[in-house]
Amino acid sequence: MKIDENSETNPVNENSGTIKNEKARIDSEKKTRDQGMKKGVVTTSIISFIILLVAGIIVYSLYSNEHKKLLNLMETQKISFTDKVTARDSVISEWITTFDEIEKNIAMIKEKEKVISINSSNAEMSKDKKQQVLDDIKYINTLLEQNKKKIASLNAQLKKSGGTIKVLQTKISELEATMKQNEDEITELKTSLVNKKFEVEQLNTQMTVMQDTIAKKDEKISTQTYEINKAFYACGTYKELKAKGLLTKEGGFIGLGKTESLTGNFPDNSFIQIDITQTKSIPVNSKNAKLISEHPAGSYALIRDKDKKIESIEITDPVQFWKISKYAVVETTK
Repeated sequence: MKIDENSETNPVNENSGTIKNEKARIDSEKKTRDQGMKKGVVTTSIISFIILLVAGIIVYSLYSNEHKKLLNLMETQKISFTDKVTARDSVISEWITTFDEIEKNIAMIKEKEKVISINSSNAEMSKDKKQQVLDDIKYINTLLEQNKKKIASLNAQLKKSGGTIKVLQTKISELEATMKQNEDEITELKTSLVNKKFEVEQLNTQMTVMQDTIAKKDEKISTQTYEINKAFYACGTYKELKAKGLLTKEGGFIGLGKTESLTGNFPDNSFIQIDITQTKSIPVNSKNAKLISEHPAGSYALIRDKDKKIESIEITDPVQFWKISKYAVVETTK
């Protein structure tokens, strides 16, 4: 009976073992599958992380580049804006300077107009005053021309700016109006001066005629005075004076007993010309000397040096000395 029981229970045990093995196998496969799935999830997670990381890096890199580009653009715009502001400030400063220069010129024109009016109010305007007026008008013309160029430059700058600055345009218009007024005033002033110039020219013509008459009289008087005060002298030995054609001897024989006399005609270039009001002595520098020409005694004196040599003939009374003759001939001996 025991043997039979054992024999009956063996198939159950075998099936049980088989089931266990199958279960173990299934569990093993499940475990392996689960492990595989876990590994897949981990791998997928790692790959996803890597992808996300790479994507992040790429995005950050792109963002960084764009950020840098944006910063560079902003910096460029800042520099450009700064340059524009600087240029604008420079232009405004230049405008202000130009305004000041124009206004100073206008003030100077006004001042010169007053000076011209005062100077030209006198009918008997002197030559110097008249020249000063002409110089002032030339200076005003120069200032007007400078102002025109400056205003034209301002208009060109305003047009170049691409817009209309109302304050600037108003200021330029005011300056243009003032310039027009200046030009009108100067035109009237010039017309007035032309009329006055005509009057002055008439007066000057009359004065010129009188001055010419006086000048001619003065010239005549001067010429007459010159001729009256003109005199001549010659000094030398007999031979020297004869060689010049100034002396000759008359009477006697072979030079004996002859008297010296002046020739009738003698050239003035043989003499030294003097002004009797200026020349008070005739240089001689000779041991002996005598006057061949006739001059009153007492109107001159012989001046000698320490060696008794005659230095000169001093004319003590010019009127008497030159009364008889305006030619003095002095014969010397060596």
